[in-house]
Amino acid sequence: MGAEAVCRVSYKGEASEGKALLETAELIFRGDFRLKIPFSQISSLEASDGELQVGYDGGVAVFELGRNAEKWAENIRNPRALLDKLGVKPAMSVAVLGVQDDTFMSQLRDRVGEPSTNLAPDTDIVFYEADQVDDLARLGELKQAIKPAGGIWVVSPKGKGAVLKDVEVMAAAREAGLVDNKVVSFSDTHTALRLVIPKALR
Repeated sequence: MGAEAVCRVSYKGEASEGKALLETAELIFRGDFRLKIPFSQISSLEASDGELQVGYDGGVAVFELGRNAEKWAENIRNPRALLDKLGVKPAMSVAVLGVQDDTFMSQLRDRVGEPSTNLAPDTDIVFYEADQVDDLARLGELKQAIKPAGGIWVVSPKGKGAVLKDVEVMAAAREAGLVDNKVVSFSDTHTALRLVIPKALR
């Protein structure tokens, strides 16, 4: 999902301002205290008057999200599948280069069959693992392999230990004649940025 909001959270008699993150399978809060609530552990969920009340194994946390409360509650109840967020449809030609994620690969095989591990002309989507700036040197080559309306998802580690920054991916994309148009939380450890050929050049 990748949604985030600055909000106030109350939990076990404490309250703190901080950042709330709605990830693919968990709700995270970072403030004076930290919370990490997997959707699988949520036992109760209610949104009213701009507050999202989340009951789980660790207690009850109240997120003051304003108008986002209802939307976040709906996304938690009915999380959108990762492949839907990534735009993967049956019968698409997909290449996976370097991405190591068993859950993603299993879902991908169920939807499109065995993906290619090599570049081929007229590919709909390329998933490319990039952990450092030097890995971005292949963007020009990847661009040549996708269909005019295709896309390249650059998958890279996220968090404090991440070496590669989004701005570096975006800069390398521009040099390769690509533009970024979407970011997705790929997993708990990785993010994905979609690069496409500008419409005027297709």
